[in-house]
Amino acid sequence: MQECRGAEAEIGLEVFFTDSPGIGGRLKQTPEDFIVDEISLPPAEDDSGSYSIAKVTSQNWETNRLVRELSKTLRISRDRIGFAGTKDKRGITSQLMSFQASVDDVRNLNLHQISISDVYRSKKPLTIGDLIGNKFIIKCRNSALSKDEIQASISQTESQLSELGGFPNFFGVQRFGAVRPVTHLVGKWIAKGDLEKAVMTYVANPMPSEGGDTREARAQLELDGDFERALEYYPKTLTFERMMIGYLVRNPGDYAGSIEILPPNLQMMFIHAYQSYLFNKMLSERIRLDLPLNKPVIGDVVLPVDRSGLPDHDHGVPTTENNIDLVERQVKKGKAFISSVLFGTDSTFSEGTPGEIERKIIEEEKLSSSDFMIPLIHQCSSKGSRREILGTISDMESRVLDDCTLFSFSLNKGCYATVVLREFMKNGTLMDYS
Repeated sequence: MQECRGAEAEIGLEVFFTDSPGIGGRLKQTPEDFIVDEISLPPAEDDSGSYSIAKVTSQNWETNRLVRELSKTLRISRDRIGFAGTKDKRGITSQLMSFQASVDDVRNLNLHQISISDVYRSKKPLTIGDLIGNKFIIKCRNSALSKDEIQASISQTESQLSELGGFPNFFGVQRFGAVRPVTHLVGKWIAKGDLEKAVMTYVANPMPSEGGDTREARAQLELDGDFERALEYYPKTLTFERMMIGYLVRNPGDYAGSIEILPPNLQMMFIHAYQSYLFNKMLSERIRLDLPLNKPVIGDVVLPVDRSGLPDHDHGVPTTENNIDLVERQVKKGKAFISSVLFGTDSTFSEGTPGEIERKIIEEEKLSSSDFMIPLIHQCSSKGSRREILGTISDMESRVLDDCTLFSFSLNKGCYATVVLREFMKNGTLMDYS
């Protein structure tokens, strides 16, 4: 275990599991450096269905903005477009999407850096979670080490992760905003009931990592709070910020309404990001205390796998003195996963030492379960869930080339490739994964 002294610690990624030296370097220098291919659960083909299913390949499109552009071009509500999971902006991603539109309209879409293929009809749309995982092909560039040093470091890290049977399943920087990691802070203030602070954290709150015009616009609004004037100088690229600001010009003081005007999945992301931050801190503390990630201890809640071989996040089984031998065997066979809490209104803590860790983090944040019932913004309420603390890696390969190190592997849905690669890179800085 190594402590992380970089910016990642601010989003709860406070440690590295492996103690090998990192190779350093940077990701996503070009879109071709980060290729994601969804491992989908395609809806059944049915010519009488009302949905068009298509494979959508996009380059440098954030999912919410992609859906917005597709809905505008097809002249349908964004609610009539479905997808299984959000993808990284900087990269080339392929995923299934569903449209309540004709096959011809979908097939004939012609948008910049977006291609459409494999269009068919179905009775069922895509919804969040309708996937198994993702396949990644990623290039890491600009390491200061020699090829031999890189290979030695990678071999050491691979050996430690192989012995673990996976990697610590942190939420990655994309969950919080790689360039501007504030999503969880917005969620925090929503949970605390300070909606004005939540809005200002999102629309203002300048950060050094942003471009000059954007940073200056946010700084000015932070200074004077003049929403009407802000519409005159806020960059057009800040689509969601301008939506919120425009709403507040028309409806002064209605901060809840300015959040509700955002796409529903973005509203939910605020609270989910805060829950993710809390989870990351719990997992960091577990690693710091040297509690195993691949072997349950008394008090752990384990998640049995479902028919797809994925953890069932809603049906945890407590580990007790009476069942620990059975639970250990199930975890060792890959038929169950140790979990930690994603805290919400209906959450229950683990027991024993794992429960002490969970309670400690929640108490430090001065939270109660009722904080996650948000009556003014229904989309932001969350019952909570559980998440596996160990992610599994399939088909892991690495090659040290003359100009980069090439990694390829597959992960289950909800797992982050950047979290795997941070164990190899050991940078600890958000921008190195943006």
